[in-house]
Amino acid sequence: MKSPCNDICTIDRPTGLCVGCGRSLSEIGEWASASEARRQAIFALLPARIAALGDKFRG
Repeated sequence: MKSPCNDICTIDRPTGLCVGCGRSLSEIGEWASASEARRQAIFALLPARIAALGDKFRG
């Protein structure tokens, strides 16, 4: 599975999530060595996280 990174690498301090991809620093760090199942589990969380981050910045 391809990395969800989109080169918008900015961590939102209150949530600890990347504003670009929605992953936590630990998820970013483990991505390269994670199993396919783990990657899919992380990937499944991202749409809701991105939406929540977007809502936060839209006010």
